[in-house]
Amino acid sequence: MVHLTRRHATLALAASLAACGRGSDADAPPEGSLAWAIAGYWRIEPERDEWRHPLQSLLFWGLEGDMSVLEVLPGRGWYTAILAPFLAANGGRLTCASFDPRSPSLAQRETLAAWEARFLRDPELFGEIARTLVRSGAPLAPPNSIDLAILANNVHTLMAEGIAEAVFRGVAAALKPGGAFGVEQHRAASSGLQDPLAGAGYVQEAYVKALAQEAGLEFVAASDLNANPRDTRDHPFGVWTLPPTLRTSPLGRPDDPRFDTSPFEAIGESDRMTLKFRKSGSPAATAPAEQRDSRR
Repeated sequence: MVHLTRRHATLALAASLAACGRGSDADAPPEGSLAWAIAGYWRIEPERDEWRHPLQSLLFWGLEGDMSVLEVLPGRGWYTAILAPFLAANGGRLTCASFDPRSPSLAQRETLAAWEARFLRDPELFGEIARTLVRSGAPLAPPNSIDLAILANNVHTLMAEGIAEAVFRGVAAALKPGGAFGVEQHRAASSGLQDPLAGAGYVQEAYVKALAQEAGLEFVAASDLNANPRDTRDHPFGVWTLPPTLRTSPLGRPDDPRFDTSPFEAIGESDRMTLKFRKSGSPAATAPAEQRDSRR
């Protein structure tokens, strides 16, 4: 049994960056490699790699360059900025299932507009990204067409919209037999009841696994590479009290300049689960199921 811990992830990241040679053009990662996509000037907030470990997360989920990948709710495109150039350079294909441009939510429309402004302007770098909508009854991608689906830090958004079950079913329908589903999500404590609307942004790991199981997906593995044991999860404005948001007042109210964010900056970004599921069938390659020894 293999256990991918935060320490292993840190060591792997240090080794990969040393190999990439970010500070030397002569030793730069080969164009088209995943390391090249991660090191690119087009990245959004690469300083967050310390907490999100994109190299390790994507390898854990099984990303390969020639895959058909579905990104569900890409937000401003933190992962899109890695996935799009990597897949475009290797004959893969990216589909992004985003907010409805007619959404009554101004925040959702602004987020979508920011994504479009960034990723539709340079098809030579980012490729031709297929686009679908995350809304009830709309397919996320054609049936049995996706090798890998990714949902990063947005399970709580789906729960707040009341469409988590439908979207997980949509992911299962879009995946090829043997296709994988990677989930990153702010992790709630395992005790107590799960808030069905996930108002604080945190979701219990067991709840995400249940959503996947009910959609017909098999649990494959879990990793603590994005864990943060300093996160107590009891913050005044939910997970958004922590970096990178550092909210200082309730949603919809003006920022409070008197609110001290330093204790939350010291915590860092949230404690996160990193999970992998699979659609039953005959994948091209079968990996052994792994489970993490929980530290909670």
